[in-house]
Amino acid sequence: MLKGFKEFLSQGNVIDLAVAVVIGTAFTALVTAVVTKIINPLISAVFNANSLDKALTVDIPTVSGGHSTLYFGAVVGAVVNFVIIAAVVYFAFVLPLQALMKRRAAAAMPAEGAPIGPSDIELLTQIRDLLAVRTDFSGSRHRAD
Repeated sequence: MLKGFKEFLSQGNVIDLAVAVVIGTAFTALVTAVVTKIINPLISAVFNANSLDKALTVDIPTVSGGHSTLYFGAVVGAVVNFVIIAAVVYFAFVLPLQALMKRRAAAAMPAEGAPIGPSDIELLTQIRDLLAVRTDFSGSRHRAD
């Protein structure tokens, strides 16, 4: 039972997932700092509020005679946070990775006019043919001279 657990932990998927969670947590802290320290003050200056959570509030009366407050600024803040996260992920990770993959694919392709090597099927066919020559129909092998 412990051997199976040890194998499970040593699989690459578990390690990759753990790294992704740690990096995601650190990345969340970075984006949160950008939003709360840079974006929120800029938007709050436009709406004359200290925080997006307190901006764009609407008080509505309730049936019991009290009131309830709708916080549209909090929703705007969540949308801004999402857009910033998406933009950072796209521009900092996706675009550079795509460019790297294109460069690697271009480097792996043979130059124009260069001969392309045999395909996997052709190589396997050649191996089969060589083995067929070395083995007669009785199953005995011929000695290579």
